[in-house]
Parts: sequence; structure tokens; C-alpha cells
Amino acid sequence: MNALVEEARHNPLLWLLVFVPAVFAGHALHAEAHTLLFVVSVLAIVPLATLLSHATESVAAKTGDAVGGLLNATLGNLTELVIALAALRAGQYTLVKASIAGAIVTNALFMLGASFLLGGLKHHTQEFNRASARLQAGLLFVAAVALLIPSAISQADAAPDAAVGQSLSLGLSVLLIAAYGLGLLFSLKTHRGIFGSTEHAEDGEKPWPMGLALATLAGVTVLVALVSEVFVESVQGAALELGMTPAFVGFIVVALVGGAAEMASAFSGARKDRLDLSVGIALGSAAQIALFVAPVLVLLSYVLGPAPMSLQLWPGAVVMVLIATLTACLVTNSGRSAWFPGVLVLMVYLIFAMTLYLLPPRTQ
Repeated sequence: MNALVEEARHNPLLWLLVFVPAVFAGHALHAEAHTLLFVVSVLAIVPLATLLSHATESVAAKTGDAVGGLLNATLGNLTELVIALAALRAGQYTLVKASIAGAIVTNALFMLGASFLLGGLKHHTQEFNRASARLQAGLLFVAAVALLIPSAISQADAAPDAAVGQSLSLGLSVLLIAAYGLGLLFSLKTHRGIFGSTEHAEDGEKPWPMGLALATLAGVTVLVALVSEVFVESVQGAALELGMTPAFVGFIVVALVGGAAEMASAFSGARKDRLDLSVGIALGSAAQIALFVAPVLVLLSYVLGPAPMSLQLWPGAVVMVLIATLTACLVTNSGRSAWFPGVLVLMVYLIFAMTLYLLPPRTQ
């Protein structure tokens, strides 16, 4: 507890924790105040993301950046999974697919680009494990191909019927989950030595004890999931009041809020010259969403949804996912970074965001 109190004294963002009970109180008293609940839930997720960031860094200090990045990506993606499950139960498949594609693009472009920028502004150049980045980018490329195929065949001259497309999505989901599991086996077991972190200077901060870090990870993850439930319920109403389209909400807003915890850890790691952690979180999270979260949602739609969901996205989303994947492959190929490549990656993301805001894609 002393470590938590000391952290709160030195980090003003943690003062925003007062908004966590405010979210639940506001939801109980004024559930129809969608815009207010939307804003308060976003403010509540920020300090929770900060706590999750510090706890993850403490675990990574003991286990290494590769395991730390995987742990942060997994816990951070629980938020996206909770948001998607809530939309899945409501039958809002457009929001589910937009949030999946948006999370992939946001992690591969915004989180990675901002990490390069923030780290490069403090350090002239930074290095990271190129083999690890290549593996994550390769997994992400496989997922992009799997998302491309159902959309491509639906546009063919001899378009298959819905049953064939659904069966294809089901088979692809199984293949993607298998590919993700084999990738974990390769990087964490059989070829673990290849994916070690590059050397970095110590920042002098004492990590939390492992017990406190793990307890914080568990507690904060639960709170983030509960706050996300309120966020999901309010975001659609707030979008209408603020003039945002469902596609923009799913692709940009939900992805940014859902990835707040991971972003806090990635940005902090980049500023501390631990770019392996940042790249591992950004690309690892994008690959995990594409190869695990999306297929799991397809499988769960048979149980939770009003109808089975397919992996077919609208053409614009497929193009954005594919461009984001190729961009991530390009900028991580050298194993070195500076602030300007981060700016270029962020520019690609801003082009997508502006396009979606001004000209939302036509959904099925």
C-alpha cells in the first residue's frame, strides 16, 4: 500500500481515480445521461491505465520485456474483448467488426508511431529486437490475409452464398487461433533466446514487489472491464449527440479507449528507452486481436449473438488493416527508430481517422 500511496503522490494522473466510483454512481442514478457517462468513463480509464502500466513494467523487470509485453497486450485486450462482447450480445455486428479492425490499426499505427515519436524526442536513436518485431508483423500479415479473403470472395463474380461464407469464416477462425498458439510456442519456448530484449539503460526507478504488481494487475483489469461496460452502454448515445458515425466510433473512439492501458505502458516504456516493451505491446496486441480476439468472437457469436458473425469486413476496413500491417513491417524492419519515422506512421493513422470521420464507409 505504501508503494501505491507513493505513486499517487508523484503522479497527478492517479488523482483521476475519483472518477471510477463516479462512473458507477452516475450509471446507477442517471443511466440516460449518455454523453456525461461517456466522458466520465474515459476519465476513469486513464488513471486505471496508468496503474496497469506501472504494474506491467514491474512484472517486465522480473520476467523480461518479451513476457511483459505479452502480459500487457493480453490484459489490455481484455478491455477490447469486453467491449466487443457487449456489442456482440446486442447484435451490433457493425460496431464489433469496426472495433476489431480499429484496434488492429490503432495498435499497429497510433501506438507504434507515438512510441517512436515519444521515445525519439528523449533519445536520439533507439534500438529494439528486430527478430521479435518481424515475428509479430508476420503474424499480423497472416491475419490480414485471413480478413482479406472473405471480403474478396464476396466481391467476386460468382459470389458464394451466405452459408459458404460463414463456413469459411469459421474455418479461418480455427486456423488463426492455431497460428497464434504456435507463434507463442515459437517465441516463448522453442526459440526463446532469439527474442531477448536489447540492452537499455536503467532508469533508476525501483519496481514494485511481484505480489503487489500481480494484485494490481488483477484488480485494475476487473475495474477496467466494469468501467468498459458503462462505456459501451453510453458510447452509442453519446455518438448521436456528438454527431459521430458508428463506424468512426468503433474504428477510432472505442479502439483508443479500449487500448488506453496498453498505450500508457508502451509510451512509458519508450520514454525509458525500453522500446522492446513498446514494440512488443503495440504489434503483439495487434496480432493478438487479429489472430485470437477476432476468431474467438466469431466462435462466441454462435452462442451469444442473435446470429453467427463472419470475418467479412467492408472493403475500406480491409484496405486499412492491410496498409497498417505493411507500414508496421516497413518501419520495424531495421530494428532502429527515431522520432521522424514515428511522425510518418502517425500521419498514416490520421489519414484514416480523417477519412472515416468525413466519409464513413458503407456497411453491410
